Amino acid sequence: MNNTTSIILLGSIALAFAIDYLFNGFSGSVFLARKLADLIEYMAFWR
Repeated sequence: MNNTTSIILLGSIALAFAIDYLFNGFSGSVFLARKLADLIEYMAFWR
């Protein structure tokens, strides 16, 4: 990954968090974090 791609990716992620904060108060980010934690736990079970 080159510098341009990493900067664009970082900007996209930061923009997504900013939009989530402005419109939802981070509820979308919390939902995704909980689902990611559930997925990690599920994958660890099948390990």
